Amino acid sequence: MHKSLLFFALGFLLLTFPKSASQAQELNVSVQVDRSRINTASLTYMDNFAENIETYMNEFNWIEPNFGEDEKIDASIQITLLGMDENFNFEASIVIRSQRPIYNSLQQSPLFFYNDENWAFDYTPNRALVHDMLQFDPITTLLDFYAYIILGYDFDSFSEMGGTPYYGEAQNLVSIAQATSSTGWSRTSSVRRNRAQLVSDLLNPNYQEFREASYVYHRLGLDRFLDNPAEARQEVLRALEMIRDAAQNTTNNLLFNTFFNAKYREIVRIFEDAPADVRLEAYNILSRVDQSHLSEYNKLQ
Repeated sequence: MHKSLLFFALGFLLLTFPKSASQAQELNVSVQVDRSRINTASLTYMDNFAENIETYMNEFNWIEPNFGEDEKIDASIQITLLGMDENFNFEASIVIRSQRPIYNSLQQSPLFFYNDENWAFDYTPNRALVHDMLQFDPITTLLDFYAYIILGYDFDSFSEMGGTPYYGEAQNLVSIAQATSSTGWSRTSSVRRNRAQLVSDLLNPNYQEFREASYVYHRLGLDRFLDNPAEARQEVLRALEMIRDAAQNTTNNLLFNTFFNAKYREIVRIFEDAPADVRLEAYNILSRVDQSHLSEYNKLQ
C-alpha cells in the first residue's frame, strides 16, 4: 500500500454519521503553560491555571444542543508566560491548534494553527474565570474569541461557509475589546498577526473563495481519500487552485499563511505517491502560493 494511502487507512474506522453544520459540538481543549521565563517563586497559585482554562473551555456549552464525545473538536493551547509585574499583570504568547477527523479513518487533519504573540492579562490568586460575552475580560474574552474561531474553522470544513455565525461571534468580541486599551485587539496594532485582522479577513467577502476551498479540501477531498485517492487528490488540487486565485485577488496573506502553516506536511503526504503529472501540478501551485515551505514541496518534484 502506498505511503499516503496508508496514512489515511491506518486505524481504519467507519464513521457512520458524518457531522454537518446543523450538528453542534463542544470543545476538547488541552492546555499547557510554560512558566520557565518567569524568574520568581511566587507563582505557585498558577499551578492550576491550565486546568482552570481547560474547565472554562470544555465545560461551557458553546453550541446547543450538547453532543457526544465523538463529536467534540480536539484542540490544544500552549501558553508561554513572558513577563509579569508586582501587580500580577502578565505578558504572554499563546499558540492555538485545532484538528478535525478524516472520515473512514482514525487520522486527524490539522485545521487551525495560530501563534498569538501579543497577550496581556492580570491573574491574581483565587481568581475565577466567568463567562460574560457582554463585558471585556483580558483572559476570558481571548478564550471566547479563539473558541469561536476554532468552531468557525471546523464548520467551514464540513459545509460551505458554515463557520460564518461563529466568526460573527468572534467579531462581536473584537468590538467589545476595542473599546478598551487592552493589548492585541487593535487592527492598527504594530503586530502583524492580530485578532482584529484575523476575524475581519474571515468575514471579508474577498476571502470567500478561500473559505469555500476549506470545504472542497476537507469534505470532498480528504474525507473521500480512502475510497478513491485519485478523485480525492483532484478535489484537493481544486481547493489549492481556489486558494491560489484568492491570494491573487487579496492583499493580506494572514489567512493563507495560517492555512499552509497548518497544512503543508499533510499536503505533501497527500501527493507524494501520486502520478508524476499530478505531483508536478500540485508543486507548481504550492511553489507559487506558499514559498515559505518550498523545501517540503520540493519532495513533489
